[in-house]
Amino acid sequence: QVQLVESGGDLVQPGGSLRLSCAASTRIFSIYAMGWYRQVPGKQRDLVASISNGGSTNYADSVKGRFTISRDNAKKTVYLQMNSLKPEDTAVYFCNGYPALLGSWGQGTQVTVSS
Repeated sequence: QVQLVESGGDLVQPGGSLRLSCAASTRIFSIYAMGWYRQVPGKQRDLVASISNGGSTNYADSVKGRFTISRDNAKKTVYLQMNSLKPEDTAVYFCNGYPALLGSWGQGTQVTVSS
């Protein structure tokens, strides 16, 4: 069973930055395209960024130009650099494979943007 462990969430003021990390417990991490998702209570989980196994990236319109997804296959880790954060970015952030899930959903990491 693949485990995904997200970290790096915090309370940050509008305009601030955070870097999220997600570590995967699988040797086949490098062949999977990965995504960062976010969810607010009562709403569905949405994809915000994805990165292919070759490093190509895509972003939701709401985060384009502010968020950057990257990966380190040697560390089996995917990152999400979030800049110019807005209150509407407040959510629990998860990582997983995209479009094919790599494993069960982790607990996520809470990002709260508030003054």
